[in-house]
Amino acid sequence: MRVLGFGASNSRRSINARLARHALERLRSHHLPEAETDMLDLNDFEMPIYSIDREHSSGVPALAQRFLDRLAWADRIIISFAEHNGAYTVAFKNVFDWASRIQTKLYQGKPLLMLSTSPGGRGGASVLKMASERAGFQGGEVRATFSLPRFEQAFSDTDGGLTDPGQQQALDDALRRLLAPAAQAASHSD
Repeated sequence: MRVLGFGASNSRRSINARLARHALERLRSHHLPEAETDMLDLNDFEMPIYSIDREHSSGVPALAQRFLDRLAWADRIIISFAEHNGAYTVAFKNVFDWASRIQTKLYQGKPLLMLSTSPGGRGGASVLKMASERAGFQGGEVRATFSLPRFEQAFSDTDGGLTDPGQQQALDDALRRLLAPAAQAASHSD
């Protein structure tokens, strides 16, 4: 099984990229050691801000197709959404807008684990709700969601991840739902 992860942010110090990376590492170390995993960096897909005028004059950038190709490679996808003013980051939205000009169903029918984290007490809950509600329209099958509030207190790079065993258990449960066969996942949906 191939699993792709990424943080939906272009910050070089993205806490959401760190959470997505932790989820991929946890998936391999505790759930599916034989999984082939890859971590996508949204900075590798920087394109001009989408506009219909730009699309008509220059076409869709090749990076949009490369992004879709990376999603197509995966059997499962883990995305951790950064929240800017209660919504997606501009970086993610721009990649999304360009790629959707090629393929409207961006997620290509893939099972998804949608994550979010933030320094605050809500853990990016607004963007996670928006992303998970929209995913079906965009060709995704949300198997599970997980929000991690107060990232700096809840995550430790030196200790290998989440500091609260209950939070780690919740993430592990979400990973199991992501990996489950379709029929089993449907019976355990959120």
